[in-house]
Amino acid sequence: MKKFDRKQMAARVAQDIPEGAYVNLGIGLPTLVADYLPKGREIILHSENGVLGIGPRPPEGEEDEDLINAGKEPVTLLAGGSYFHHADSFAMIRGRHLDYCVLGAFQVSAAGDLANWHTGAPDAIPAVGGAMDLAVGAKQVLVMMEHLTKDGKSKLVERCSYPLTGARCVNRIYTDLAVIDVTPDGLHLVEIVAEDLSFDELQKLSGVPLRYRAAA
Repeated sequence: MKKFDRKQMAARVAQDIPEGAYVNLGIGLPTLVADYLPKGREIILHSENGVLGIGPRPPEGEEDEDLINAGKEPVTLLAGGSYFHHADSFAMIRGRHLDYCVLGAFQVSAAGDLANWHTGAPDAIPAVGGAMDLAVGAKQVLVMMEHLTKDGKSKLVERCSYPLTGARCVNRIYTDLAVIDVTPDGLHLVEIVAEDLSFDELQKLSGVPLRYRAAA
């Protein structure tokens, strides 16, 4: 079995974001999606620290320390882009002006519950950021994560054991093994992306039942 690497995962997410969409990319893994958005497709990237119209990463040596995303990574600004107070940025999120957000996750439940800010471990540092607002404010919530934890346990679970970021908020899950939709009757497989991985093998690796369904 050959899993998708992080760049391949980012490219697969980018493939599904349509022309004209307003999109927030969460801290960490989701920020890679910006590098793989299809050329010629206008997609407006938003960051909750107050940037709209984010462009590609700047070349090394040309970073502007005053122009960063929510993960404190240097970014560029496209023509027509703007930056503003973070209160206005959160008003965009809470006003449901974002079409998509892409978030990382520790766990996603069969019902679409999301846990991505705290593992509950005593020494873990909580990192809420804007995730709770995005989980309920974006029109579509896409999760991008490895399918398994470092010790081989499924991140797809019947019920999240970690503190929730949002309840029943996830629409689609992208992992290094598969693309999966969250529906009212459970998790439906859209596509297996890992090479030489059968549905039965994927099911054994997953913590909850999966069903076949063609992509909408």
